[in-house]
Amino acid sequence: MARIKVNTSDEPIRLFESDILEFFTHVSPIAVLIIWLPVVGFFIYRGIVMNMDRLYVLPLGLLSGLFLWTLAEYLLHRFLFHFPAKTKWQERLSFLFHGIHHEQPKIKTRLVMPPAVSIPLALIFYGFYFLVFDVILNLPHWTAPIFAGFILGYVFYDMTHYATHHIPMRKGYLRMVRQQHMHHHFQTPNQRFGVTSPFWDYVFNTMPNK
Repeated sequence: MARIKVNTSDEPIRLFESDILEFFTHVSPIAVLIIWLPVVGFFIYRGIVMNMDRLYVLPLGLLSGLFLWTLAEYLLHRFLFHFPAKTKWQERLSFLFHGIHHEQPKIKTRLVMPPAVSIPLALIFYGFYFLVFDVILNLPHWTAPIFAGFILGYVFYDMTHYATHHIPMRKGYLRMVRQQHMHHHFQTPNQRFGVTSPFWDYVFNTMPNK
């Protein structure tokens, strides 16, 4: 397959006429750590307090949350960020969400999810976990550790994504995920949707045979 053409300019493409809106399209990976690691810490603390008599819930919940993040990462990347636009309005929205990154994959301030997107998504996912574990299953002690693991997975995803574009990753697992992500960008943009793991690409048959 032919390589995908990209804009190699170091000058970021402007997305909005408004300077205020444009400002919020740029974010440093440090901001992700500042915003979300305290959230992880808070929910780990809640998980400990709520499970003093069953501490096994905390590690199991964290691992479950991490695993659930890998699925969310795949589904969001495949069906939200790469949804097939059919109208001009949808094309514009798709470009704002993810197309800009494929157009300019080296712009450092557009490699992690801006808070204007990540915060609403986190609230939606927390509401989903609250509904499932607190309301439906009546297992409220699982919500906090699972959500902590889920957000930790998101932080690892954003840091990994940044690293695949700007940090040498020459050995082991990190080298593999970097190669897969570069193939996604430049050879198979409709495959290889996993960034931190190729697991779900194999499950859902979006991993090329070669």
